Amino acid sequence: MFGPRALVRPLLAAPFVLGGIQVLRSPEAVAPQAADVAMPIADAVGLPQDAVTLVKINAGVQLGAGILLALGILPRLASVALAATIVPTTAAGHRFWEEKDPKKKMAQLNHFAKNAGLLGGLLVAALDTGGRPSVFWSSRRAAGKAATSLGNAAHSVSDSVGSAVHTVAGVVS
Repeated sequence: MFGPRALVRPLLAAPFVLGGIQVLRSPEAVAPQAADVAMPIADAVGLPQDAVTLVKINAGVQLGAGILLALGILPRLASVALAATIVPTTAAGHRFWEEKDPKKKMAQLNHFAKNAGLLGGLLVAALDTGGRPSVFWSSRRAAGKAATSLGNAAHSVSDSVGSAVHTVAGVVS
């Protein structure tokens, strides 16, 4: 069935697929720019301390997750993976706050804002359940049912204790 997700997911995935291919073809071109952001992340999560390798890993995740998202295969997981790659990519590649030239600064700000919009779209896609109840909704509903059951059980115990006290009081008097 053709629905909005069949159109939206490939559109959202397209920049990642194309960008992943571009970077994999020439990782050396972006590695120096990525090094400042990539190295602390790599150190924190135990990845290699080589900027070219890190750029290749990031591009590979973008390409693979982008294809999965475009095809609707594990779209929520693919969206989370893409969101995880766009944050360091944006921080490394679009540092508008460091630009002195007003035209370059505006261009970098535009790219930064575009990536922020992509991140928003990825978060929506990551939370999209395709019409099924979300984990959050299911959890709240289960908690509500448990609280109701617990309240009913407490009420029953209270009634039983009250009844027992009344019976004991009647026997004693």
